Amino acid sequence: MRKIALSAIACAAILTAAQAETVAPADVKHEEGAVAASLTGTPGDAAKGKQWFVGRKLGNCLACHENSDADTELFHGEVGPPLDGVGDRWNEAELRGIITNPKAMFEGTIMPAFYKDSGFNRPREEFVGKTILTAQQVEDIIAYLLTLKEE
Repeated sequence: MRKIALSAIACAAILTAAQAETVAPADVKHEEGAVAASLTGTPGDAAKGKQWFVGRKLGNCLACHENSDADTELFHGEVGPPLDGVGDRWNEAELRGIITNPKAMFEGTIMPAFYKDSGFNRPREEFVGKTILTAQQVEDIIAYLLTLKEE
């Protein structure tokens, strides 16, 4: 019984430490648009990142960007730049900056901030204080984008 209790305490401590490592949206530090520090301290999962990328319910990246790696998905947008080779054009910190708050990198862009929870004009009540993506989803999408290299 004591071993079970100690294991439970250890698991709780690990979970608490992992949660404490997540950077709050207001605490994200942009330096010349880039965000050097991971938002979670946990490496992104490229396979999950692709799921978030093509998913129409969260990021909806394909609504604006073409991506040959997702050519089985329909209706790629042409508003944003094509993302083929994006892993060669931008490094991890730059991609994190672009996804969290692209206006810090590109003045005048229409791309939304995916990890920002305040400073919006007239958000709907149910969206106040919420981000589009979680910190880990941002890290997963970055991991996926870094796989998109020039051929």
